[in-house]
Amino acid sequence: MEENSGADLRKAGTDETDLESLLEDLGLKKQYHREKLSLSKILQINEKTMTDDLGTCKSNVPLYFLKKLMMVNVTARAVKYVACDSEDSNIETKCDDASESADYNFEDLSDSQNDAEVFNPLDIITALFLCSDGFVQQELALKMSMCQFSVPLLLPNCDTKQSTLMLWAMRDIVKKYRPPDLSASKGYKEERIVLSELPMISFVRLGECSLSKSEILNKLLSNSQQYHDAFVHHNMECGDRPRKISDGLTEITWYLPCGNKNMDIFSEPVAIANLRGDIASHETQFSFLCQTSAAVFVFFDHLEPECKLLTNKNHKAKIFLVGNQQSKSFNPDVLKKIASALKLTKHNIIWKKKTKDVDFVECLRTTVNSILTNPAMKMSIEQMADIANKLGISIDEDSPECQAGRKSADAITAVIEDTFKFKEKQLPLQGQIWKELTFLEKEEVRLRKVGSENIEIYKSNLKKKKEEQRRKQNSHSMSDFMSCFISAISSKERGYFLKWMRMNLENLSRQKLSSLRELYKEKCKNSENKNDIKEIDQQLSSSSLGVEHFFREMGQIYEASLYLPETDLSRQQLQHLPRLCAQLLLDGFPLELVDGDASNIPLRWVSDVLSQLNDLVSPKNKILVVTVLGVQSTGKSTLLNTMFGVQFAVSSGRCTRGAFMLLIKVSEDIKKDLNCDFMVIIDTEGLKSPELAQLDNSHKHDNELATLVVGLSDVTIINFAMENSTEMKDILQIVVHAFLRMKEVGKKPKCQFVHQNVSDVSAHEKNLRDRKLLLEQLNEMTQAAAKMEKKEENKNFTDVMEYNPDTGNCYIPGLWNGNPPMAPVNVGYSETVYELKKNIIQLLGKCESTSNNILEFREWINSLWTAVKHENFIFSFRNSLVADAYMRLCTEYNKWEWEFKKVMYTWVTSAETRISNFATIAAKTEISNLREYITELKSEASTELIKWETIMLDNLNEYFEQTEGHVYLVEGYREEFLNSIKSLRRQTESSVFNQLTAAADIKQGMEELDKITDTYIQKIETAVCALIGECRKKKVKITDRQLDESFNKMWAETLDTLPFSAQQTSNIFTSVSHQLQTNLSHKGSRACELLSERSLQDCGLEPFTYKPKEQKEYIQSKLSGWIPWTDLVKTKQEIAESIISACNDCVNDKIMRRTNYHDTYIQEILHIIDERLGKADVDTDIEFEVSLKQHICGFAARKFQKMHENFIQENDPYRRLEKNKDKFCADFKDVFNERDQCQKKAEEFINYCLKPAVENFVYRSLGRDIVDKMLMREEFSTWMSFQYYILLNLISKSKFESFHSYICFYKDYVKSWVSDRIKESFSSDSALCEFEDRHLQSCIDRINAAIKKAKAEKTDSLKTFVEHICNDLGDKLVISRDALDSFMVLNNADQDQFAHWLNECLGGISEALRNKFRDITFETKLTHLHVKPQNELFNRVIGCSKQCPFCKIPCDAGGEAHTVHFASLHRPQGLGQYRWDHSQTLSTDICYSAVIRDMNFKCSVTNNERHPYKYYRTIFPDWDIRPDVSLEASDYWKYVMNKYNKEFAKAYNALPADIPDSWKKITKQQAKESLKESFHIK
Repeated sequence: MEENSGADLRKAGTDETDLESLLEDLGLKKQYHREKLSLSKILQINEKTMTDDLGTCKSNVPLYFLKKLMMVNVTARAVKYVACDSEDSNIETKCDDASESADYNFEDLSDSQNDAEVFNPLDIITALFLCSDGFVQQELALKMSMCQFSVPLLLPNCDTKQSTLMLWAMRDIVKKYRPPDLSASKGYKEERIVLSELPMISFVRLGECSLSKSEILNKLLSNSQQYHDAFVHHNMECGDRPRKISDGLTEITWYLPCGNKNMDIFSEPVAIANLRGDIASHETQFSFLCQTSAAVFVFFDHLEPECKLLTNKNHKAKIFLVGNQQSKSFNPDVLKKIASALKLTKHNIIWKKKTKDVDFVECLRTTVNSILTNPAMKMSIEQMADIANKLGISIDEDSPECQAGRKSADAITAVIEDTFKFKEKQLPLQGQIWKELTFLEKEEVRLRKVGSENIEIYKSNLKKKKEEQRRKQNSHSMSDFMSCFISAISSKERGYFLKWMRMNLENLSRQKLSSLRELYKEKCKNSENKNDIKEIDQQLSSSSLGVEHFFREMGQIYEASLYLPETDLSRQQLQHLPRLCAQLLLDGFPLELVDGDASNIPLRWVSDVLSQLNDLVSPKNKILVVTVLGVQSTGKSTLLNTMFGVQFAVSSGRCTRGAFMLLIKVSEDIKKDLNCDFMVIIDTEGLKSPELAQLDNSHKHDNELATLVVGLSDVTIINFAMENSTEMKDILQIVVHAFLRMKEVGKKPKCQFVHQNVSDVSAHEKNLRDRKLLLEQLNEMTQAAAKMEKKEENKNFTDVMEYNPDTGNCYIPGLWNGNPPMAPVNVGYSETVYELKKNIIQLLGKCESTSNNILEFREWINSLWTAVKHENFIFSFRNSLVADAYMRLCTEYNKWEWEFKKVMYTWVTSAETRISNFATIAAKTEISNLREYITELKSEASTELIKWETIMLDNLNEYFEQTEGHVYLVEGYREEFLNSIKSLRRQTESSVFNQLTAAADIKQGMEELDKITDTYIQKIETAVCALIGECRKKKVKITDRQLDESFNKMWAETLDTLPFSAQQTSNIFTSVSHQLQTNLSHKGSRACELLSERSLQDCGLEPFTYKPKEQKEYIQSKLSGWIPWTDLVKTKQEIAESIISACNDCVNDKIMRRTNYHDTYIQEILHIIDERLGKADVDTDIEFEVSLKQHICGFAARKFQKMHENFIQENDPYRRLEKNKDKFCADFKDVFNERDQCQKKAEEFINYCLKPAVENFVYRSLGRDIVDKMLMREEFSTWMSFQYYILLNLISKSKFESFHSYICFYKDYVKSWVSDRIKESFSSDSALCEFEDRHLQSCIDRINAAIKKAKAEKTDSLKTFVEHICNDLGDKLVISRDALDSFMVLNNADQDQFAHWLNECLGGISEALRNKFRDITFETKLTHLHVKPQNELFNRVIGCSKQCPFCKIPCDAGGEAHTVHFASLHRPQGLGQYRWDHSQTLSTDICYSAVIRDMNFKCSVTNNERHPYKYYRTIFPDWDIRPDVSLEASDYWKYVMNKYNKEFAKAYNALPADIPDSWKKITKQQAKESLKESFHIK
């Protein structure tokens, strides 16, 4: 029985051909007519990637076939779907009904077998080849060949009746086999199959045939142990469906021997061709086969006497007739006639008798073997093209693009004879020069050979050598071949050109390097041949040549051009190269990330390519990264290829070197799940196997590569071949180190272990014990690695990465199902890899905190590789992504902190107002006991503090839960910021409680005075009333003068009766002395002794002068080398002056408030002194501390004594009464004369009670507004911004004095700079007027509301009316009790009239205060503010103010509670007064260079013993100084030191530094740019 032949060309009643109809069904019509299927389209990740469900849509069929084929799944051809037509939509219901019905329709049953509508696999294959571009056709042919499927040789188009020779499609198929002549040596032959000259045996059918030709062919090519369907036949699944478009298809497959006589069916290689359909209908194809084949086997049932097809004299092939004797139409006579005409012997006629198939197949094999013994013809597929042309068969390679690409490639590769010499001459930039540059780049940061040479001069010389190498590169003009290469990849046929290049170069390498490869393999068997292996490895490296070498040269040409001036024409002409390469990446070509030969990354080239790629795809630029790691030759590339259908560039004859990346597009339907636009696949060079591990520095190289790719990955696949525990341990050690380093930067990659060649179906269960063992090994290695990396808190593997022992292991069977070369890919391999692919995509979907965009990926490459070069993998804020994430966290924290402080400032202001109004008519509480009220307020404060602490903690947690902003990178700082929040709450609580206590104590002290004053006022009011009565009795008119006399007399008499006593003032010196003694009590007996030597009254009278206790020639400082004694005295004097200045500001602030003295004031001052001394740069002895504290407490006590006396005097009852005498007299005359007091009293209430209260409120509020406004400025947004702007301002001013002040008096300079910025921002009146007006208006509105409310309450007296108003304002305004009491005396105003005039006069407050504020300078206003904006901003930007122990740069860390200090921008140590003790010249060493050199330092902390810089953390454990990640990072300070070298030397009493030459070339602009880079300012 023969395969079903094609149906009629056109369907009845329509103009649609079978081809168009089928393409319509398969959803491929558009691809056939307009847009051919491309690789990027079929490889993209979509929803169908994750599902096996074919669905109910016919158009899914080819996609499902492609999906399976791309994963080399041998079941790909069995594709069917269940139709979902309207008629069939109720299939399920029918089944249910049938089960319940007695009448069962058996006809339906027979019909239902075909409900699953099926396409013949050959039609699907034909349709896909017709609808695909050349690159997809190549991929289809390659994958089909790997599955041991037959491949189209002649592709028919049933519409045009035209066939195409698929030469290009088969170009990429490379086969390895062992012919008989190589059996003894165990060698093999490897060649591109289209170039192999092999005999071809063709099988065709004439007319109808009862034999299944294709099934017989499959049996012919399969041995008894393993049957495989190379050709589709009718007994296969889906093979019995009618063919619609594939008649005329000629397929080809190959039988290739393995060199084992017991296994090989044919000992010689042979090509087998199979023509589909009747040769009578496909004469052209038959003619082609007859002219290209060694033999043609014609299967028939019936022969016509005049069979011209068979008797054609042009046929070169031997003809064999294969008939079936059992056929009813068999005619022996006709057969004899044709046999005679063709001169056939009995050997040329094969009968299928009643024998078994196996005998018939054996007979065929014998015949084929006899042909192969002496074949009449051997021809390569490439040679068949000429015959195809003569027969009118088109050739796929004849397209203009393909031919143009070939021509360009041949122009380069045709002339290559010796690859080593070609590379040396035509690709010179990547040879020794690039390797030398690599060495210089690494030495620049590792400083292995610096010896005792000055480190900065050594680095300067290295920089010169680098520039010299770049000059060498630029001295080479671009070779003609590179010009041709760049020109070709710029053309539209670049895809074909690169493919031709790769194939040509591989063919070349295959010929030239085969002997070297064999030798390499042989030597590797014996681990004693290390030197030989190394030499051969280097020869292979030098002699191999691939497309990547041309791209590598292109990258070097581009990088070298960047050292030319920007105006240079050569440089300008090369600027387009990165974009060109980016476009190729988008087209699916790989980009070399790591040059495996030089072990380096051309960072600028890769960065610029990725920048251009970002420009091409933005805004769709999010990526996720998958990487594979494992020992070489364990099938990593094959795994990726099978999983994602990709093909990485590999130098022929060698494994992948370095690392390559490819882009795979993610379709719209799955973007929401993956949160990315592209998947990046990275294929890496194999980690060396244990026996090769001792070669050169392979372990170091492996570590570098593993660290880099793990750092770039979201998911890392660790690939093992079988259960080789030695190999596993070796890899795991490298991998664990890499993962551990990534944890330090906040990356916790996901990990998948792949165990290859594990075929048992129960492997997963059986390996449960092995998985536990693996986890134990991983934990053990984590601990060992953690110890080496000094991160011993990591105990388990799961501490450093996300790994689940149950789901994180995948067991993959062997790749081949049988023995190559005839073995197809194992279906178990494909299916397991598919499951792994789904699992990895699911893992990627869970990467909540990643989804880097392309630019961030570029930053990671830069940062990671720089860290790798340093051999310092635990890197921090020089990585701009980490720095950016940290800066964002600091910015957010600062916002939360200021909100918290603002709320608490507002609350304290209100609380102080309520305390001031306590026990007055404005009181807001019914509690009569002040202490009880303070307890209530403290409880209220605690509640508010806890509430806001909780809000801040919630904000922090929410911040770390978000997926944007790379918060995972700063996860390690969460604890520090959490502690900072708690610390902030504790500090604020202490401050708030102190303020409440002070306010309460001062209020308590006033209460007695207030009571006395109240009593006296009542007595005076009684006397005045009596005097009015007396005067009215006289019944005569009394003049004003007489009234004044009477009043003065009454006043004098009344005051004489009052028991005035002088108010007792306290001795503030006694109080301050007591506080000082308490503060120093834990400092020992020496402190008490020093205190008793001097009275506090005698201290603080003269300016403070530090007098050292001992006269030594040299006294060592904590920070510098040896500092002369005078310098140490000077340093301590400067520290003292700085502390005195801060304390003086605090004292003046208290005095400005005009309150009474309280002990918390001096406690606050002592706290400032202790804090500053704790952060001082030098050791401070007890004598220094005591003398400084005595001095400060002395002048503070003196000022506080005066403040206290002024307060007492101001609040003396007699003085208060005398102050109000004139007012009482005026009120007396008004009442006597019965004048209307309403307007006057309203004005009095406003001017003496409300207006001062409103003014006070404005000053209490303005500070917060100024801070808010300043925080909107960029320089105060984060600590880093502040540092950037202050340093930019310094360099712009270009004054040595400013730099000196900034370095030596950092805090004072910063405070002054902050004050200047505030004054600059509010230099115009309008800036502050807005805030003043807003607060004025809020007060007026509140007063109006209070008046309205009091009116509505219908009070019975004016006093009650006023009390209601005051009470309502009691939490906002502090109303003077003295003014209120005097206002109420002799007040007989009408309540309604008073209210009327109150409203009328209220507007005057705003105007009066506006005029007053306008006349006061901004500086004066600052002194009145309760919240000092300069102090608030200073505290915000000063940080912890700890300084680097070597160069005195301030710490960068955010939050209060950080435990480790670090700085982004260290400076030359000479700027911190550090000098060489032998020469006294200032040091040019920069901290992050010094800490990686083999040099020592000494200081007082080391007891003047030398200590290695590398281990500085044993001396300064709280400082983290990272190695220099970029020469330009400190150009700012290099410029400053060079410019002011002499001035600094003079100021520091040292000799000028020896400035490296490269520093002298740094311009001011470069210094500014360096500043931007260091602080990551965009």
